[in-house]
Amino acid sequence: MPEPTKKDESQPEENVAPGTGEAPPPPEIALEVSPAEAAAEVKHPEPIVTLPEQEPIAPEVLELQPIVTEVTEQQPIVAEITEPQPIVTEPVEHGQAEPEATGGVKVLQVCEVEDTAPKPSVPAAPVGEAVMSADAVPVVLVIPPPSPPLQDKDDDITASTPSPPPPSEDGKKLSVDLSNDSVPESTTGRKDSVWSLGDGPGPEDIDKQIENPPLSTLLIESPQSGSISVGGDITFIAKVEAKDLLRKPTIKWFKGKWMDLASKTGKHLQLKESFDRISKVHTFEMHIIKAKENYAGNYRCEVTYKDKFDSCSFDLEVKDAPDASQSIDIRSAFKRSTEGQEDAGELDFSGLLKHREVKQEEAPEVDVWEILKNARPDEYEKIAFMYGITDLRGLLRRLKKTKKEEKKSEAFAKKLEPAYQVDKGGKIRLVVELADPTVELKWYKNGQEIRPTPNNRKFIFEHKGTQRIMTINNCQLNDDAAYSVVAGDEKSATELFVKVLPVNIVKELEPVKTTVNERIELECEVSEEGAQVKWMKNGVEVPTGVRSRYRVKSEGTKHWLIIDDATKEDTGTYSIMATGGTSEARVQVDLKPLKILQDLQDMKVLLGKPLKLHCEILPINVPGRWYRNGQLIQPNDRISILHRAKTHKMELESSILHDGGDYTFVPEGYSQSLCAKVQIIDPPKVHLEALNAPDNTVTIVAGNKLRVEVPISGEPAPKVLWMKGERVVHDTGNRVHAETFSDHTCLTIDIAEREDSGNYKIVLQNEAGEDTANIKIKVVDIPDAPGPPLVPEVGGDWCSMTWDPPHYDGSSPILGYFIERKKKQSSRWMRLNFELCKETAFEPKKMIEGVPYEVRVFAVNAIGVSKPSEPSKPFIPLAVTSEPTMLVVDDVTDTTVTIKWRPPETIGAAGLDGYRVEYCIEGSDEWIVANNELTEKTRYTITGLTMENKILVRVKAINAAGESLPRATQHSILVKEVIEAPKIRIPRHLKQTYVRKVGEVVNLVVPFVGKPRPKVNWLKDGEPIETLQVNVRNSDCDSIIFIRKAERKHSGKYKLTVQVENHVDTAVLDIQIVDLPGPPQCVRIDEVWGVNVALDWTPPKDSGNAPITGYTIQKADKKTMEWYTCVEHYHRTCITISDLVVGNEYFFRVFSENMVGLSESATTTKDTAVIMKEGLDLKIPEYNDYDFTEPPKFTQPLINITAIAGYNTSLNCSVRANPRPKVIWMKNKIIILDDPRYRMFSNQGVCTLEIRKPSPFDGGVYTCKAINDLGEAHVECKLEVKGGFTFFELMKRGVPMHLIEKYTKETKPSESEKNGSD
Repeated sequence: MPEPTKKDESQPEENVAPGTGEAPPPPEIALEVSPAEAAAEVKHPEPIVTLPEQEPIAPEVLELQPIVTEVTEQQPIVAEITEPQPIVTEPVEHGQAEPEATGGVKVLQVCEVEDTAPKPSVPAAPVGEAVMSADAVPVVLVIPPPSPPLQDKDDDITASTPSPPPPSEDGKKLSVDLSNDSVPESTTGRKDSVWSLGDGPGPEDIDKQIENPPLSTLLIESPQSGSISVGGDITFIAKVEAKDLLRKPTIKWFKGKWMDLASKTGKHLQLKESFDRISKVHTFEMHIIKAKENYAGNYRCEVTYKDKFDSCSFDLEVKDAPDASQSIDIRSAFKRSTEGQEDAGELDFSGLLKHREVKQEEAPEVDVWEILKNARPDEYEKIAFMYGITDLRGLLRRLKKTKKEEKKSEAFAKKLEPAYQVDKGGKIRLVVELADPTVELKWYKNGQEIRPTPNNRKFIFEHKGTQRIMTINNCQLNDDAAYSVVAGDEKSATELFVKVLPVNIVKELEPVKTTVNERIELECEVSEEGAQVKWMKNGVEVPTGVRSRYRVKSEGTKHWLIIDDATKEDTGTYSIMATGGTSEARVQVDLKPLKILQDLQDMKVLLGKPLKLHCEILPINVPGRWYRNGQLIQPNDRISILHRAKTHKMELESSILHDGGDYTFVPEGYSQSLCAKVQIIDPPKVHLEALNAPDNTVTIVAGNKLRVEVPISGEPAPKVLWMKGERVVHDTGNRVHAETFSDHTCLTIDIAEREDSGNYKIVLQNEAGEDTANIKIKVVDIPDAPGPPLVPEVGGDWCSMTWDPPHYDGSSPILGYFIERKKKQSSRWMRLNFELCKETAFEPKKMIEGVPYEVRVFAVNAIGVSKPSEPSKPFIPLAVTSEPTMLVVDDVTDTTVTIKWRPPETIGAAGLDGYRVEYCIEGSDEWIVANNELTEKTRYTITGLTMENKILVRVKAINAAGESLPRATQHSILVKEVIEAPKIRIPRHLKQTYVRKVGEVVNLVVPFVGKPRPKVNWLKDGEPIETLQVNVRNSDCDSIIFIRKAERKHSGKYKLTVQVENHVDTAVLDIQIVDLPGPPQCVRIDEVWGVNVALDWTPPKDSGNAPITGYTIQKADKKTMEWYTCVEHYHRTCITISDLVVGNEYFFRVFSENMVGLSESATTTKDTAVIMKEGLDLKIPEYNDYDFTEPPKFTQPLINITAIAGYNTSLNCSVRANPRPKVIWMKNKIIILDDPRYRMFSNQGVCTLEIRKPSPFDGGVYTCKAINDLGEAHVECKLEVKGGFTFFELMKRGVPMHLIEKYTKETKPSESEKNGSD
């Protein structure tokens, strides 16, 4: 029977349909039919009417939606709704609660139950309480038809009032059951929940036939109806021809009458568009991924373009997938099945009722609910771990409802227990104790009152003082329900669970070995009559419908699976499944031996004549296939294949050359085959019309390769002979040779010469005849190369050149010349003129100074361009550089002056050889060269000067072209050094204690200033530094102290002294080298009481040259010795550890911690702490390791994205697999390896491909593939890169010309389409 529903007061009474931005739909009434499991329980007695409590709603809702519900004996229940409101239902995931209807409308389910007692009408009090009380809401009743259960709930939403079913038999009554309304808000409001496909069409729309459907004006291919299984994928395709359209048409996908699917795209629905520029066809696709049962229904596709409109409808059928049997118990209901959802942890009683007949584990040995109710809140987590309950949040929510503190009852002295359990066929007593024995008491089952009747021994009511007892005899599955007792205005409720014993297999299946067309009968015996079993073949349930080849028969405890006419496909492993076990057997079906009565015969057939092949084999009913040269032959207008009894024939009306070859007949299912060889004969013929040459004349330019292909025919293949005059062209020639193939012959001249001109004759011969043909070949030539050019004059960026015309013009006048230029070191020639130069002189310009160049010339006539002339002799344009810049004085002493400068702004192509520094004494005009050799540096010190003199300095840049203009100082320089007092500039991070760990590198740089160069001295704690342990390096401006591997002895105060004559400056650096601390000295157990242990310890002897910042305390069970951290960063030396498990024996250990980290070892207690409790015998349950291995499966697919050229983009998807899979990224089916433009990441199953600064060439189809030992999976997406580069940017990046032309052609149409759409 259906599960009695309960109101979850923590969930709001609202369900918002996914918004589409459209007007509200027309009023409809949502009807739901009870599942098939409800119909299967009709044989159990007792009338049940379930009308659970409802949440209160506003009074005005009652006035707008009055409900009149009437239930009479043996009559269908009719619900009248005066003012229906629009209702939108949203399908949910399989196994979750059904969604609530909007507008506060409740959906009732009606099932039939058997009642042998008198049929009383539904009491007025419960009905009034459930329907018209203050918490009443509109109710919609659903009456299930007697036919098999419906496939899709969406299909029965269109009916506003269901038709009454036929009267129930054997005194059956109708039961009203409210659909589950405890739907979490996350199921209806989250964006990642299942997308709703909307309502299906009504029956009036399905039955209505369109006599004259309009012709399609836009669609050239419409979506076709399809059928898939639950969890499968399907794609619907619509195509629109765009030859007469100026822009892309608009397309919309609908489900039912009004549900627009554009806003429903997500992980279950994807809409894609593409355009083929060649065929001018728009392709629109709708992908449904992992379909569910409620996706079935009618869909519609609408296409609009300006004043044109076209639409088509199609249907989707979703077939049920076989449910795998699984074990269900109370504790397994709290094992989290859907992580992260708010409804996780709720008991699914409907799931328990549906699956318990398949297989159910024995009842738990302990009552978990009783333990939880009597336990303290801090013990919940420990109890959940002990009994295998992983969904702690759902357990606490459920326990909160169960353990809710109730106010002291005025009517009940003792209420019902929260839950009861009884075996099937047993009896149970429900006992309450009243505070006032005179109060009237009523019992309810699923909200329907249980009335005592004289002939009904099912429910027995007893009064013992203040106790009221209801006994339920012979408990069946329909007694598994929610029971309540009402005394006055108070109510006590409980739940009864009926346990079903498993059905065991008494007699196992036996293996069968037979041949085709024989009868197969598999027999099995179970422990219970009328038990439900399931037959499987190779792990898949065997279909047993009317049209199935399999028949299932049962008699008492015996069950048979019968196959009347066995085939080879029936071979496999068959098994029978019961709730208590399975049995399987192997069935082997072999073929009968093959006998050949007449084999195939070899034959020769003239071209165009009929071809007939036949053979005879036994058995007579064995089909077969014909093959020609290994290819399967299919019958058509020219080929006919016949099979009559033992004879197999294949006939061809008119044979062709392609029909020749090896023919094979293969009987189906046998390894033997029949073979014959057929040969087609045809006279030879030359087909010169295929040359398309006037007068059969072929013209070729001398020096090119000529290949003349002439089609020929003939069977067998004719012998071919090429002749020029009386000379035969052999196939072994070097430059001129002939080749012959099966369907053509060719003459090849590798390098054509003038002597190759003339008439060529082709001769064909075979046993059927001879044929000849003539071809004329004409060879023309190009001129010879001109003479080498001369360069008489060279300038800074130009030159003049002349040359002589060619000696031979190729029998055609010279039209002009092309001139090319290149750098001497380069092999790339650049053309200088795009129009022919008529003269034999030219003046190239815009050359780079200092670069050697060469030039050459081409001659052009009507035939083509000649070979290049010999290049000219190299020539180089040169120029001097500009003067140096920013000349300044860097340092001055008593005898030297140091200056520095920057390179010239313009160096020139000749480069820079170096600099020359000159100086002169003030008052003199003589410039003295300071450096005899050129210096390449931009800093120079002039030595040998006299103190107190004033000098002027200048610098010149020198290259191969000569000296540049000089750069001089603006003022004279006095040769005299200035004393500067020393000053130590300590960096900010060295002004406080410098801390480093043992083993790290210490490298401190202390800058200072002072002139002349100061004297530097280091002291450690007042003593000189040992240079073997600490390295010191001094320079003019800083001092460096370096320790390669720091030790604790290097800690201390380091004093730096800097002195210039009588001026002194000092600084002190404090260096502290720290290490890990030692473990605590002693850890002992002070006291053990209850589940608590008191510990204390003493600080470690070695603090690691740093203060102790805390301690880490860990515990370990003596049995497993696995350590778990109890407390971290604890500052005191004593602690109390609580919440220990009773019956366990623990060790404890303590780590000390400082700024470096935890100590390398810990101090462990010598003794153990035993947590004792009298009278408690702890029995640790056994758990089986769960197999977490699974093949790769993408939980989040790749989605099509559009990127902007030059901006980084990334592709993301998620995969789940165990063991960890290998992730491979591919672009256009090519694996991406060692490409610096791509970066691939994989973290916690999230796979990311980052594309750095993509260009339009990075667009394409990207694939992510995951592989492990169990299998592989892949997902794809399309990346489109918009924007791009200009022609200049592509040339600058070195992109080849053919790719640039392709890119410009692709971008121009997209820009024109964009302008047209705008």
